Amino acid sequence: MDIKNFRFDVDADGIALLSWDMPERSMNLITEPAMREVDSVIDHVVADAAIKGCVITSAKDTFSGGADLSMLQAIAEAYKQALAAHGEDEAMKGFFEASRSLSVLYRKLETCGKPFVAAINGLCLGGAFEMALACHHRVMADGDKVRVGLPEIKIGLFPGAGGTQRVARLMQTGDALQMMFRGEQLRPAAAKAMGLVHEVVPAAELIDKAKAWIKGGGKAVAPWDEPNFKPPSGKVFSPQGMMVWSAANAIYRRETHDNYPAAKAILHAVYEGLQVPFDIGLRIESRWFAKILRSPEAKAMIRTLFVSMGELNKGARRPAHVPPSAPKKLGVLGAGFMGAGIAYVTALAGIDVVLIDKDQATADKGKAYAEASISGQVLKGKAKTADKEKLLSHIKPSADYADLAGCDLVIEAVFEDRAIKAEVTQKAQAAMSESAIFASNTSTLPITSLAETFASPQDFIGIHFFSPVEKMLLVEVILGAKTGDRALAVALDYVRAIKKTPIVVNDGHGFFANRCVNNYLREGHLMLLEGVPPALIENAAKMAGMPVGPLALSDEVAIDLVYKILKAMKNDLGALAVDAAQEKLLEAMVVTHGRQGRKNRKGFYDYPEKATKSLWPGLADLQNVKRDPETVSLDELKQRFLAVQAVEAIRTMEEGIVTDPREADVGSIIGFGFAPFTGGVLSYVDGMGAAAFLALCETLAAKHGARFAPPQLLKDLAVTGESFYGRFASKAKAAA
Repeated sequence: MDIKNFRFDVDADGIALLSWDMPERSMNLITEPAMREVDSVIDHVVADAAIKGCVITSAKDTFSGGADLSMLQAIAEAYKQALAAHGEDEAMKGFFEASRSLSVLYRKLETCGKPFVAAINGLCLGGAFEMALACHHRVMADGDKVRVGLPEIKIGLFPGAGGTQRVARLMQTGDALQMMFRGEQLRPAAAKAMGLVHEVVPAAELIDKAKAWIKGGGKAVAPWDEPNFKPPSGKVFSPQGMMVWSAANAIYRRETHDNYPAAKAILHAVYEGLQVPFDIGLRIESRWFAKILRSPEAKAMIRTLFVSMGELNKGARRPAHVPPSAPKKLGVLGAGFMGAGIAYVTALAGIDVVLIDKDQATADKGKAYAEASISGQVLKGKAKTADKEKLLSHIKPSADYADLAGCDLVIEAVFEDRAIKAEVTQKAQAAMSESAIFASNTSTLPITSLAETFASPQDFIGIHFFSPVEKMLLVEVILGAKTGDRALAVALDYVRAIKKTPIVVNDGHGFFANRCVNNYLREGHLMLLEGVPPALIENAAKMAGMPVGPLALSDEVAIDLVYKILKAMKNDLGALAVDAAQEKLLEAMVVTHGRQGRKNRKGFYDYPEKATKSLWPGLADLQNVKRDPETVSLDELKQRFLAVQAVEAIRTMEEGIVTDPREADVGSIIGFGFAPFTGGVLSYVDGMGAAAFLALCETLAAKHGARFAPPQLLKDLAVTGESFYGRFASKAKAAA
């Protein structure tokens, strides 16, 4: 038996231990070679009469992150080649069989006649957890970092290696559907309570407990292969069973607005699979999986949220010639909401932080924010008291700039006021070492102009966090005109250390994300002034794929802040840079009515202390016209919300603010929630085709104004028939 990705040993009791340990990888992944080796191990265990059973575990800290999705891309490529060589029928047969190979392998394991136990010692997700589900017994180590789950829905897929059939036979149907819809990672206690694992044991006892089950005569038969097996929720066509499906369909519609084919496929696979014998259910699941694997949504989401995001997280834009750095001490100027958040995530990564503000009391408040945040995690059981003490030991609040001595990187996070930023920059520079890098967390002000107050502009860079810092994954790293490669490398090393995803953008007012978000907010504001009912505005945005409606998002950002940004743009760029109608609306909200957003419980919504938020009735008084909702095109509203952001993203590409479509797509999804099923703001255009999107823009511009006017870059792509990825992706990778 020739295996390279596993170690295989048999003890004196005749129990085999298969230890997954892929060479030159930090995490085990399911690959074609690994699958072949598992297949050969099954044959060996079955053929050797001296072997009573087998325990599968990992020799690494984690069990496995699941399938290497490049394997799925290879299946798609093989389909294209077969299509050209043999035609559609033969190509589809090959594609179907290849797409279900993992499901077939796991069923072979499950029915081989000898007991297999999964000993889960760390993260076990996706196809790896489906392998565990195919084992006859599952033992899970009790540890803070041990998790199981089926997160495929998050990249446009669904559990297609038996997951929909096994989970739906282990749990109540409604619970099984919710688990797969959410794609959450489950802790040991939750996994056991849900019936997904049989035992949770101390990590030191994991292998012994797994072997003990086999020694004790554990049966090599899955529950659904027993003659008298009954699903937990009973038959589909029973009073109990049918109660599930009307609610499940309603939840699916509410949560997805029919934008995610994979979620619908889960419903189909479970509903149809529970009505037939298990093996037929697996085949039904495989047919749905093959269909979803070829869907444009899955292709776009896999490319952006798996391939591109992985490349950016690994430093795709990092200057290769600069030696790696590991930040040990960070300075944060400003202990307000943003500064305190930056200090918190930095300390969470084990990096010392000096949190500076105008006086000690204000700086202490910033540390108190971190204390409250980690205390909340302790109460939820997601952290321990020792974790809290360790984190707080990393944060030193101070009013003395001299404490910045020894910092590798200093980030200013004070108000969006040039004078204040200039003042703190100069104070910090006097205390910093010459080798330290200085960064601004500005959300709108150009980095080049802010760097004028710093003696070494090559060491000045933008590091723009999004609020709330601890929850938002995206960080914009902004290059000023004179920013050097070392500053970029240090910034990217820091972002990686705190486990955020960076995109690198060039300087310009609003950079990338805020420009797109501001367009989204403005579109909602203008729809309100057009007389569109506020509830329709919010619902149309969510139906288009946005996580939050523009009016609710305005409240979260703070309406007075949006108003201040608008006025700052007007001062910097002139009156034509802002929409006069939007400015008038925001002035009425903030100045006339004192409605600042969620922070003062009065915005586009009202926020009662002990009741659900609701749209402010006074919005009707701000509308000079009232449109009958029956006369409003829902499709057009949805198109406007996505197109207005896509047009702005194209402008940033045209202006050289963004140079890599991967960064535009990743940034748009994790930064401001642009319809994930599209693959991101530029994949949305590529999916439609440049010519089709050009036609849409021209139609919207003729009806709604110049904000939809197609940029020249879009016109050029429409003429040549190119896509953004076709023109820019290869150049971006070559440059990196």
